[in-house]
Amino acid sequence: MVLSIRPARATDRDGVWRIFHEVVSAGNTYAWPPDTTREEAMELWFPQGGWTFVADDDGQVVGTYLLKPNQPGQGSHVANCGYMVARSASGRGVGEALCRHSMDEARRLGFRAMQFNFVVSTNTRAVALWKKCGFSIVGTVPQAFRHPTLGLVDTYVMHRIL
Repeated sequence: MVLSIRPARATDRDGVWRIFHEVVSAGNTYAWPPDTTREEAMELWFPQGGWTFVADDDGQVVGTYLLKPNQPGQGSHVANCGYMVARSASGRGVGEALCRHSMDEARRLGFRAMQFNFVVSTNTRAVALWKKCGFSIVGTVPQAFRHPTLGLVDTYVMHRIL
């Protein structure tokens, strides 16, 4: 794999949509409705005031992340990110590469910390990866996520200083 991470271009939207749809339609890691439309997805993943990046493997989009302020105004020094990796690229280090790139990019943009507001507790691979990247669970929200097969499960708030 020859992975490069770069800002998303208009021509990457098909690849981003493919990954977004694959991840969100599973209904087990993001709170967005599994039937989110392409138009809604593009508004969510390419917001004003945010930065969208893709992981490119020889011209193929295999992952993406969205970086934005976690809150406006007095909370805007804390970044928030969301990450998605194509199922076909799972287990190949794309998620970790995206996370580490996002932390560097957040520092470059002047953010002082990064917070993930809604990490589904049953997404154990993600929880382990974020811990490996220096994040800590700073809060648990009981039964905040309606998992399609497990029912109501907890979510975590995870944070780290940059």
